[in-house]
Amino acid sequence: MRTQIAAANWKMNLTLQQGEALLKGILSKAKTLNEHQQIVFAVPAPYLQAAVNIINGTKNVFVSAQNIYNKKSGAYTGEISVEMLNSIGVTHTIIGHSERREYFNEHYKFLAEKVDIALENNITPVFCCGEPLGIREAGTQNAFVAKQLEESVFHLSKNEIKKVVIAYEPIWAIGTGKTATSQQAQDIQHHLRSLIAKHYDEETANEISILYGGSVKAANANELFSQPDIDGGLVGGASLMEDEFVKIIEALK
Repeated sequence: MRTQIAAANWKMNLTLQQGEALLKGILSKAKTLNEHQQIVFAVPAPYLQAAVNIINGTKNVFVSAQNIYNKKSGAYTGEISVEMLNSIGVTHTIIGHSERREYFNEHYKFLAEKVDIALENNITPVFCCGEPLGIREAGTQNAFVAKQLEESVFHLSKNEIKKVVIAYEPIWAIGTGKTATSQQAQDIQHHLRSLIAKHYDEETANEISILYGGSVKAANANELFSQPDIDGGLVGGASLMEDEFVKIIEALK
């Protein structure tokens, strides 16, 4: 079975003390994970070291950055490098989240460079793709997300793409309370997997975890995660609530 992942994206929320309490609470309540299940906590940059210390080698639980820069080091005030992440034991990073694309004008080539430098330094990219409401209403979401993959990850070799986690997030459902129906989510995630199969092969496509993000909560996690091409979730608001996120973890296949 493909790796099933409950990924928490805390975004720009919580104080250090609140974050530490939340992380400890979730870990104390979360069920023992099966070999194919993982939890990933994408915490604000100032809390990365504290999160690594709390997790302290807990099996199948990892800490992620929410962003990286496309250079190893240099005069880039305020940015975070892969070398910094490696030095403190962070293993993952989100790349291409819609908020980064929209608010910080991160586009295809820049994101491709981020994916490359992450993989070159043994950091797992959680690569986000997804469409805004206008694209969904026009019925052109399949072509829209296809271009996001083609321009930013399909330059990778077969061995490299297998190390990437894909997160599909309909932008119109992020933080709005709206959620794609389980069938809508399944349809586009199947489309993403078929694109990978066409560009690489079926075996490669069937090894890659594709997460759903967009108002995932305890009440809909079981239905969403039961879909054949949904391998867990990239969870925003609900990951800030201890009991909610624990139930989402429990919904993993």
